[in-house]
Amino acid sequence: MITTGLVLTGVAALIHVYIFTMESLTWTSPRTRATFGTTAEGAAATREMAYNQGFSNLFLAVLVVVGTVLVTVGQQAVGLTLVLAGAGSMVAAGLVLITSSPSKARAALVQLVPPALGVAALVVALLA
Repeated sequence: MITTGLVLTGVAALIHVYIFTMESLTWTSPRTRATFGTTAEGAAATREMAYNQGFSNLFLAVLVVVGTVLVTVGQQAVGLTLVLAGAGSMVAAGLVLITSSPSKARAALVQLVPPALGVAALVVALLA
């Protein structure tokens, strides 16, 4: 069950790296603007905010990746702590998005379902 949890949180980390790329590196590109439903003017006006938010997503992904590496080298307690902190924060951020902007429910679910499933699998494994 730990492997399942790590795979699911790993998928979540990849999603968050992709979100980082869009928010911090390609925010004003036509493709990213279409994904987020912003105009060229809106993207230009929010570029600094998106850049910052993108790095927040990257840092969560890094927690999960470092934690996963630590688990694989035998440091289970520290590794799972990092994975649960990173993935749990991803879930919390997705819940904030869905409650603050219900029109962005699809994006919120993409952001929170994989880490939520991974956290659940890890917790079940730890309690077993």
